[in-house]
Order: sequence, then structure tokens, then C-alpha cells
Amino acid sequence: MLERRLALVGALLTFTVSGVADEGMWTFDNPPTPQLREKYGFTPTPEWLDQLRLASVRFNDGGSGAFVSADGLMITNHHVGLGCIQNVSTAEHDYVKDGFYAPTRGQEAACPGYEVNVLMKIEDVTGRVLRLVKPAMSDKEAGDARRAAVATLENECTAKTGLRCDVVKLYQGGEYHLYHYKKYTDVRLVFAPEQGIAFFGGDPDNFTYPRHDLDVSLFHAYENGQPVKPASFLRWSKAGANDGDLVFVSGNPGSTSRLNTVAELLSEREVMLPAVLEWIDKRLSVLRAYSAKGPENARRAKAAIFGLENAVKAMNGRQVALQDSKAMAKKAAEENELRAKIGADPELGKAVGDPWSTIAAVCKKAEAHDQEKRYVGFGGSRLLYVAGQIVRLVAEVKKPNEVRLEEYIDSSLPSLKNRLYSKAPIHDDLEETTLAHQLQLAEAALGKGHPFVEAALGGKPAADFAKAVVAGTRLKDVAARKALVDGGTDAVEASTDPMIVLARRIDPLARAVRKLYEDEIDAPKTRAAQKIAQARWKVYGKTVSPDATFTLRLTYGTVKGYPAEGTEVPARTTFYGLFDRSFAHGGKAPWDLPPRWLAKRARLDLATPLNFVSTNDIIGGNSGSPVVNRNGEFVGIIFDGNIQSLGWDYFFTDEVGRSVSVDSRGILEALRNVFEADALVKELVGS
Repeated sequence: MLERRLALVGALLTFTVSGVADEGMWTFDNPPTPQLREKYGFTPTPEWLDQLRLASVRFNDGGSGAFVSADGLMITNHHVGLGCIQNVSTAEHDYVKDGFYAPTRGQEAACPGYEVNVLMKIEDVTGRVLRLVKPAMSDKEAGDARRAAVATLENECTAKTGLRCDVVKLYQGGEYHLYHYKKYTDVRLVFAPEQGIAFFGGDPDNFTYPRHDLDVSLFHAYENGQPVKPASFLRWSKAGANDGDLVFVSGNPGSTSRLNTVAELLSEREVMLPAVLEWIDKRLSVLRAYSAKGPENARRAKAAIFGLENAVKAMNGRQVALQDSKAMAKKAAEENELRAKIGADPELGKAVGDPWSTIAAVCKKAEAHDQEKRYVGFGGSRLLYVAGQIVRLVAEVKKPNEVRLEEYIDSSLPSLKNRLYSKAPIHDDLEETTLAHQLQLAEAALGKGHPFVEAALGGKPAADFAKAVVAGTRLKDVAARKALVDGGTDAVEASTDPMIVLARRIDPLARAVRKLYEDEIDAPKTRAAQKIAQARWKVYGKTVSPDATFTLRLTYGTVKGYPAEGTEVPARTTFYGLFDRSFAHGGKAPWDLPPRWLAKRARLDLATPLNFVSTNDIIGGNSGSPVVNRNGEFVGIIFDGNIQSLGWDYFFTDEVGRSVSVDSRGILEALRNVFEADALVKELVGS
């Protein structure tokens, strides 16, 4: 089934890779106003944009969301909130399986280690970054200068404003913007449906359409112990979105590769993606075997398995997109055309040189070191990650900000410590399983004689070693982590905690691999890509949006079905379809409905829209993004793309590719008549 669907992706990508589609993930300081005015007769005002920007939130563990009440109520996807839902669950209370609802503030569950951000301001700092990069500098020196400039800008901004400040690289280094964020770390779970309805149809239905999912969860943000009063929130639309409606998505797409060179795409197709898919396949096998040992094991591994299954399906779709000969030929033709236009201008040609050859050479070097980058580090275990962060933190804070690793500069420390001191549960048996597996893979990939393997294992079998260090560490205790950080390098160097000892042995080797990447891969690639970006602007103007960077973007499109397999797929599904799909499969997993849904079926208006599709340009990270109408009202929430959208990482086409959302009407219908969440409905719509 999956192979047939993925083959369809490749076939459909050849229909069009067109510039006339509703393409673009636009930054809020450069909205697509001309396109909207010309195509839809709509001009977003500064006030409209500000309201949407200030109502949008970023969940820092990898998703988007929005404020939907004056008291800091936030909506996102169930799968974005899954980490919190699982972390507040126990063997006795499995909120992933059974759902969660707090009818009063006192019953809400605090999410350990969570952080959400609201974008307050965008500042163009391109000049301040690039003026420090001199033509005579080596690539390494240029990279060092950029990193120092970024550290200075972020620290100055945080010290001045008290906000989280991130310098964002756009157009592969052609521009740098300083994003000012209001940060909230007191996040509490209010509502989550059962995963059986949030992810109805399971992995077989993932990235397909029609869909019938209530993929939502709701949280309150607090500050100083009180619910946040956001600067803006989205009014709830009871009318939802109808066929042909112009709709907007405001969210944080993770990354795209549409401006990459052909050499980069070929490298990803031939080396990088296959290696990642192989790793995921092996890790899934281990987690599934662990999960099969019993219900509690299955509960503990559920979130990890869900994330990996989602990733493997998405990456298979990307791989198929890169194997589409017509799409790749078009990409090559566009690149050749740009190079020809640059070469036709002697002055421009001399200034630009041949950055494409530089990037091609860098790709080969990255391929040669890909296995080291994957395994030489603190991966495979949450406890080892914690140990690695502690070892590096106490060492980095003793250095001037400008020469620290970027995640340890002063402005980044509050967010880092929020994660480091998270009280999320850690399970010894799962830690032993994943750490042993990671070390076994490292030994197989790098060889027993590799310095990392020798430093990590010291000749011991991976399973025995992992069991010993997990059993002996005290790092599950947050107080023990804080004591080591507060004690500084003296405490860390004197520690006999086996996980800290392991991290100390690994750290020099991991730093060496990172330095090689920063100096010999990232630095020359950024410099070359910057030249391509600036040359493209001179030849064509700034006619395309930058690639996604997990920062706030605006996209536009219309609610619209699409042709598939000789028929027309309608733009929306209803609760009728939900029950029909379950009954058609005999109520068997993953199409089985949670008990309360069967019990409350008669209370539902089954004609209520549940999911809908639109032509909005999205990618991973957009999960949880609000969908709004021309009036800026909440009409739905992004939770997926169809199988035909999986190539959007590289090539956008809206012939048949669609984003998939939960309809605002379906959310209210379920809250009222299945969950009887009257207090929540009142906060959302006032009645």
C-alpha cells in the first residue's frame, strides 16, 4: 500500500512544478501582498498581520499553535502535545489512551520542560552580520566572524529587552534577521482527546485523505502563577471554512530545501536520506520489540514509535520526490539558466565565481563524515543527553560569549536549563534499550577501533555497558543535575557518576566532529550559498520566499478538493465518514473508536465537518498552525498533508497536493457532545 502511494507521489509531481501556484512561506515583515491583491482582491493590513502574528505561538519541541482566548488558552495538535500528554501520564492513568480534561484551573497538568514562544518583533541585522565577514578571510574565519556577530546580537537583545532573541539565517545566508520572542515556560495541559480519535486510522491513514481525525489538544500558558493575557488571540469561527474560501496559515515550518543546489539534492537522495531511513528502521525494530513485552512497555514507547513512524513515511515521500526525473530536470534547468545569466554579466560573474562547485565539493566531504556526525555524540539516550549538556555547559560558560558553542551563550541559557531540568519521567529499561542500540549501531558503522567506540565502550558489550551506566547514574534526579551545574567544572570533573564519566570521555571527540562540520562544511557552504542568493536577487529580484527555518511564516490558499484515481476527492469529511470508516473496517484497530465515541454517537450531528483540505503551502513544523479566514477568525488547525504533498520539501505544486486541517466546527461539536467540556467551550466561544 505504502509503495503504491509513494509511487503516486512521483507521478503527480511531474504534472507541474509551477510558479503560479499559491507557493511561499512568507515572513511577516515581507507578506505576499501583491500576489494576494492580484489573485484574490485581498490586502492584509498591518493591523491584520500584527493580530495574527501575536496570536500565533511556537511550541519549541517542534510544532505550532495559537492563542484562542483572552486567558491564554492555546490550541495545537494532539501529536504536538503528545510529549506532555505522555509525560503527565502514569501506569495508572494513561491520558494518551484515555484522553484528558481539566474542567477547572486547579486540575490542569503542568508540562515538564515545555516552552512556547510568541514573535514580538523582526529586525533586519544582515548588515551587522555580513560586514564583519571580509573578502580576504578564509571560510573558517568567515564562519567564526558570523558566529561571533550572532552571539553578540542575541545577547545584546536579550539584555536590553528581556526577551528570547534568535538570529535567523534566511536565503541560506543571504539575509540575517533578529527575532524577538516573548517566552512562556509554565504550560499546563487542559484537554486532549484519546489518541485513538486524534490519530484515527493510525499509520495506514497517515499522510492520506480523506481523513477523520480530531488531532487537537489545548493548553493554558501561565506567567507568575496567573493565566497569560495575550496581546492577541484568535476569535473562533462557528461557520468554519467552505469550498473556495481564501484561508491563511500562520505557523513555524521546520525546514525546506527548495533553494538548494542540484548537488545538494543529489547528495540527499543518494546518501543522506537512505542513511537516516536505515537508522529509523533499525530503531523502530528495537522499540517495537521493547513495546511487545507488555502494556506498560507499550505505553512508555508509544510517543517515540509514533514520531519515528511519522518520520519514515514523510522521508520516503521525499525520497520519491527526489527520484522524479522530470522535477529534477526542471530544477537542473533552472540552475543552469541562473548560471548562464550570471555568466553573461562579466562583472557579476567575476563577483560570484563558481559557488556551485564549492557546494558540490562540500557535499562530498559531508557524505564522508556522515556516520561520524550521526554517532559521535550524546544520542540514543535521554540520560546521556543530560550528561552531555552538563559537561558542556559548565565548560562553555567560562568562555567569552563570542567563542562559545551557540546553544550556550547567555541569552540561550534559560531555555537550555528549562529543558535540562525537566521533570519528565525517565524509565531505566527503555534507557538501557535505546542506549545499547545506539552504541551497537556506532560500533557497526564506525568499527571497534574507532576512537569514539573505544572511548564509549572500552571493549565492553554494548548491552552490558548500557545496563551498568543507567543503573549507576543519579541524573534522573533533577536536584542532582542542578548540583553538578551549580558546582561548575570542579564538580563535573570530580564526579564519579557513570553517565557523567561517559560524557566526559565522549565530549572531546564530539567537539572535534562538530568543529570539522562548522569549519570545513557549514562555513564554505554558507559563504557559497550567500553568493548564489545575492546573485539570484540581482538577476530575478526577490520573487520567492526563503526556505523554512522553524520560524513564523504566513501562507495562503483556498479550500479545495482534488482529482485522484479517476474521481474527485471532496474538500471535507464529516462525522458520518468517521463512523462509516470504522464500521467498514469492522471496528478493528487502528479504525476502532474509543468507547465514549460509540456511547455518544446519538448526540452528535453527524453532518458536521470534521476535516478539510486546502492549497496552503506547509511542511513539518506547521503541525498545530491555525487556519484563519479573511477576517482573521480561527476556522481550523493544520495537522497533516496528503500523500501528494510529501515532495513539497523540494518542489511545491497544488495540482493535487493539499494541507489537511481539523475544522473549527468539528472541534466544537466534539467538545460539546462527546466530552461535555462546557467550561472549555465557553472559554472558546463565550457560550
